Amino acid sequence: MGKTSKDKRDIFYRLAKEQGWRARSAFKLLQADETFHLLDGLHRAVDLCAAPGSWSQVLAKHMYEPLSEEDKKKVKIIAVDMQGMAPIEGVTQMREDISKESTAEAIINFFEGEKAQIVVCDGAPDSTGMHDFDSYVQIELVITAISIATYILEEGGSFVSKIYRCDKTSKAYTQMKRFFKDVCVFKPSASRNSSIEAFVIGRQFCLPEGHKLCNLTLEWQNDPSTWIEEFTGYPPAVTVPFVGYKGEWDSDRTYGMTIMCTMRLCRNH
Repeated sequence: MGKTSKDKRDIFYRLAKEQGWRARSAFKLLQADETFHLLDGLHRAVDLCAAPGSWSQVLAKHMYEPLSEEDKKKVKIIAVDMQGMAPIEGVTQMREDISKESTAEAIINFFEGEKAQIVVCDGAPDSTGMHDFDSYVQIELVITAISIATYILEEGGSFVSKIYRCDKTSKAYTQMKRFFKDVCVFKPSASRNSSIEAFVIGRQFCLPEGHKLCNLTLEWQNDPSTWIEEFTGYPPAVTVPFVGYKGEWDSDRTYGMTIMCTMRLCRNH
């Protein structure tokens, strides 16, 4: 008999299957939106490292599906990934590398000269099991996502990206403090407590005066310490604000089918 995986016992895995989400990660963006109201009234969005598409589904569900046929024409959602994925109504796919400036230019062209109102990224490297290495690669991916966001986000826009909680979290935080007035790390209940995964959220995007768009990873390596204090006013080690989501479901618990059905019935009545 095959071993039952933890995913199949997980409440969010079951709900994703039941509700038609491509992955349980959809609930992480849904809970971020519920907490911070990130998707209210938006018409232009970018999903980086989008495959298999659960976050693109959330964007379409909130920004595209509720609208009339006429208003749907104003909505532009683009999913960027080097890997293809099944189509989603209301979402345009672009198979490009997010580390290239040409990708940023192609996104702006897609928006017909305008810029995105929100950029989201649920990308993560393939896990090797070596915590320090995986954390390093993940932070570099986050910095790359921030870098392209500085090209394609309009003033006042928002940014959401997966991040691993580790000693390098402050690196992403200090980078984001340069460009966003409000920055915090968010832990949805759909993300297991046992996981080092969290999400960094930046709101109210604004380019610093005189800032020249560049690859932030390279810029960081050129001057890692004095550069941080000059632009942020913070020393390299900082206290990162942390926000947790409190909901009725707990991804670390195992729920029986009877309990799930009973809770749904109570909620519906």
